Amino acid sequence: MNIQVKLKDIIEEMEMQFEESLSLLNMKTGEIVLVTSEDLRAAEDEKPFEHLPEWEQENRKIAIDVVENFENYIELPTKYEVNEYEIMENFCSTVSDQQKQESLLRAIKGKGAFRRFKDKIIDFEIEEQWYTYRDESFKQIAIEWCQENKINFFE
Repeated sequence: MNIQVKLKDIIEEMEMQFEESLSLLNMKTGEIVLVTSEDLRAAEDEKPFEHLPEWEQENRKIAIDVVENFENYIELPTKYEVNEYEIMENFCSTVSDQQKQESLLRAIKGKGAFRRFKDKIIDFEIEEQWYTYRDESFKQIAIEWCQENKINFFE
């Protein structure tokens, strides 16, 4: 299996993850699919789906393929493996201005950390630096995942 996967597609899927779903790479086709837990349960239970709208039928067909051919799929890095809080914390330590660094580190403590962090990077006018750092971190996670799973990728 010498599939080629676009790194950008993996990264985009990593960024879009939500509860009760799996992002998977089909190792035979190179296609990235998103399946919900609900669709997987329905596929496992072989529930009829002809009555569903076309887009839901398509989702169910993907879920059925995942259930029937699970060995052809590999899960992309989950939101738990992509620890965005840790990425924020690491970014803070790259800020050369000591006062800004300390202020950012204080901002990410406790409930509401993501909102306070975003407010601070806007106040400090370092939004672009943050998003560049975040994008590079996601890219690195995706590259490592591809290498660990022997997946050929291109940019």
